[in-house]
Amino acid sequence: MNRRVVVTGMGLVTPLGIGRKAFTSHLFDGSCGIRPIEGFDTTPFKSHLGGEVGDFSPVDFIAPRTLRRMDRLSQMVTASACMTIDDAGINLANTDRKRLGIVMGTAFGATDVATQFAGTLFTEGPRRVNPILVPNTVMNAPAGHAAIELGLRGINTTLNHREASAETAIAYAAGQIRQGRADALLAGGGDILSPFFFTMLERFKALSPQNRHAEGARPFDRRRNGPVAGEGTGLLCLESLRSARSRGATIYCEIAGWGMSGSPAPANDWPEDPTGPVMAMQKAMAMAGVCPAKIDAVSAAASGGVKSDRLEARALEQVFKDTKPPAVTAIKGAIGENFASGGIRAAAMALSIHECIVPPTLGLEFPITALDVVKAAGREMTVNHGLVNACASGGTFVSLLFSRPV
Repeated sequence: MNRRVVVTGMGLVTPLGIGRKAFTSHLFDGSCGIRPIEGFDTTPFKSHLGGEVGDFSPVDFIAPRTLRRMDRLSQMVTASACMTIDDAGINLANTDRKRLGIVMGTAFGATDVATQFAGTLFTEGPRRVNPILVPNTVMNAPAGHAAIELGLRGINTTLNHREASAETAIAYAAGQIRQGRADALLAGGGDILSPFFFTMLERFKALSPQNRHAEGARPFDRRRNGPVAGEGTGLLCLESLRSARSRGATIYCEIAGWGMSGSPAPANDWPEDPTGPVMAMQKAMAMAGVCPAKIDAVSAAASGGVKSDRLEARALEQVFKDTKPPAVTAIKGAIGENFASGGIRAAAMALSIHECIVPPTLGLEFPITALDVVKAAGREMTVNHGLVNACASGGTFVSLLFSRPV
């Protein structure tokens, strides 16, 4: 089978708001979700900023009797799943739930629970560990909780691909729909801010500030000095075009192609050669039958990383060297880097196609590239084809191609 795959719903828990409407409004008006972290004490660190999720009330989505068994990431993912089903207009009572599932991407999972579990284990012994914590220390706990809450009995898979986790999950889910193995899948990703996550990134010198410039997220900017950590979840409802049209669903966009590649690089570093990201974009375009000249917009993975931003800029310059460059945006300047932010960024591209506007790249004043990067304000324009890029440390690259359905 070779069914066309479309996006018919989305659920978002982000630093820019909860739900599609709030996220859309704040994304396109240039709001910034990065601010001083309040969830834990950052005094011991050089870095103090983060893209924290605020005003999130899990009881709005999850029954209190089950809420207490969920970790924070599982609460966010389950809330996103509920919003995605609602936004897609799926009536679960009249749906074959054996053909409805979830594919999640996460880089670190519930790091807050893992820290609590290990801390109790090593300081007080195994008998003092709260047994409720144990199931939530595994990577697939969020997808499992969401499936239980909604009664999903189809494909249930969690993928771990570092900064490319969510994009990989979306590509995998799209392949399952295309091949007829599911009628609809919730796909995307999420990670949370926690002291463990923050400490790890700072120890690896992977957070702003890394030089004399002030702390902040500045994608593609000459003053960039590392990413700002973030958190959040984003899920899309993927289903076949035939199914979506038969039930009169809103279609945000089509997932027309995807590509993956790798380049040799140290585990926590980036390759010098841009061949990897170039190949991922070329594979996505080839699968969709779309040439570089037809790409209207790119959602870049750029986060303000000193090496990674330069790598992606060089790759984009190479792919579009013989044509008018597309509008490029990097929304991690507004939401931070949560490693599985690809679900949020994929939703942003779907909205760009549906709403005919490309969001701004916050923090950019002095570009490192001659690419057409959208700066301080959103740009109203028709987006027929857009790429969503993922660049993961260690040399893993994924590119998704979203198109306006015709």
